[in-house]
Amino acid sequence: MNNLEALKYPIGRCQYPEVYTPELIRSYMLAIETFPKRLELAVQSLDQSTLNQCYREGGWTLNQVIHHCADSHMNMLIRLKLTLTEDNPIIKPYDEAEWAIQADFDLPFNNAITLLYCVHARIMAILRALKPEQLIRKYFHPQYDREFTLNDLLCLYAWHGDHHLAHITSFLTRQNQA
Repeated sequence: MNNLEALKYPIGRCQYPEVYTPELIRSYMLAIETFPKRLELAVQSLDQSTLNQCYREGGWTLNQVIHHCADSHMNMLIRLKLTLTEDNPIIKPYDEAEWAIQADFDLPFNNAITLLYCVHARIMAILRALKPEQLIRKYFHPQYDREFTLNDLLCLYAWHGDHHLAHITSFLTRQNQA
């Protein structure tokens, strides 16, 4: 992996397993459940100067990363509910880069953290109530021209939180070593 790839994907790219075991699903649910708290702990003492720095050259600021997580995980909740209430729905992709430059991304990060706590409470209420057979329900993602199961959705968003948390923590580690 080259240096830019390592900075873009500090924990590697999302890998969807061939088989989703109950243990794997539980680990995804734990990662999703604990993400807001882990993110809050990582950023709560950062000053505005640090929050305005990009985690890598050409990347988002730390504040944008935090707000992106809230936007993305709101989309997870919507995709989860659509998949449970419709037969193979076509979900709406969104332009993450364009969302990241909207005015709400200049708000203090605690707005996004609070939103994440609320969204994740709703996600977890739904996930805890799921029956195993519901995890194979599918949605279609037109951007990737493929179907995803709810198992895949859990895998993706467990990875997504860890991925962006690693952007922040690896940046802070590099700053402390400089």
